Amino acid sequence: MAKIVWTRAAVDCLEHIHDYIAADRPDAAGGGVAGIYEKVQLLRNHPLIGQRYEPIADRQVREILYGHYRIAYLVAGETRVEILGIFHAAMDIERHLH
Repeated sequence: MAKIVWTRAAVDCLEHIHDYIAADRPDAAGGGVAGIYEKVQLLRNHPLIGQRYEPIADRQVREILYGHYRIAYLVAGETRVEILGIFHAAMDIERHLH
């Protein structure tokens, strides 16, 4: 089972998503963030479930989807997964991951 480690950038992304949703629908913000968190928990047992992020060839960077969000993560060995960020699907995430 892999340990999930949230980078500071990923925590910032999650907080930004919460605040963005809460601006229009405060009652839905917690659920949106909780859904992302639960999706990430799948990586504990299935770290390779996401598709490989091809622009980064020298590291095992992958991504999974949750709604309109892309969850970027690094498989840092058999027992560690680092969450790099959560990005809206319309965003250019490449500049955040290099």
